[in-house]
Amino acid sequence: MKKLLVFFVLINCCTGIILAQGEIDKQQRVFLRNERSFGLLLSSDGIGIGYREAKRVDYFNKRFFEIEAGTLKHPREHKMTNPIYQTPGTFVFGKLNSVMYLRGSYGHQRELFQKADLGGVAIRYFYEGGPVIAIYKPIYYKILYPISSYEFAIREEKIDVNTHQPYDVYSKASFIKGFGETKLLPGLYAKGGFNFEYSKEDKVIHAIEIGAQINGFPKKIPIMATTDNKAIFFSLFVSYRFGVVIDPLNPETNKFSYIFRRRRGTPIY
Repeated sequence: MKKLLVFFVLINCCTGIILAQGEIDKQQRVFLRNERSFGLLLSSDGIGIGYREAKRVDYFNKRFFEIEAGTLKHPREHKMTNPIYQTPGTFVFGKLNSVMYLRGSYGHQRELFQKADLGGVAIRYFYEGGPVIAIYKPIYYKILYPISSYEFAIREEKIDVNTHQPYDVYSKASFIKGFGETKLLPGLYAKGGFNFEYSKEDKVIHAIEIGAQINGFPKKIPIMATTDNKAIFFSLFVSYRFGVVIDPLNPETNKFSYIFRRRRGTPIY
């Protein structure tokens, strides 16, 4: 009698747990769960895009390699137009160099809470680090020089805040102007945060990541014509990540085009 009572209690408990989970996932599961994904990143230092390959180590942990490219900005960058003349486009007065970065990293991800149903969210934390290269190119501007009261000559020059004023700037010159003066500066970076994976497809990845990152260089990068340029860039970030779970039994689902198909997976009835 006692055994029956214990069995009845266990059945009720299990039923309650199942009902609390919401819609039951009837998809075929991939247990290896190696992943390929792209990420779109927005931070207080700029924007970026990255590609990640992750490999499962055990049930909770993954190791991954990631490459990223993006921009680094100075906090004093403010776009403006010529305050006197109607000139085309906008510019950042006093900006000396346009800066991009390229970085590669090796990282670790650990799952804290598993996604148990279709409407669930898996929560993981991650950290990564590796080398970074800053690529910075001087910016040229089209500067107005008065010839008469109604005529101006336009010369493509670097900005000099000691002699130029915002009303002297007609617009920015072509982006390719100054490519021959591009410089590289190697450094190190680290990033960490939380990953919230919410896809309703077992073989598709949709996730939001939030966290902090730091890029460090051996000297200050001259972005603006000020004394407060930085060698250490610390920022908070949010990113959207999308990709696929690698299924060795169904190679056709390992392509990124699989994300955009209307019907995916084969439900088990």
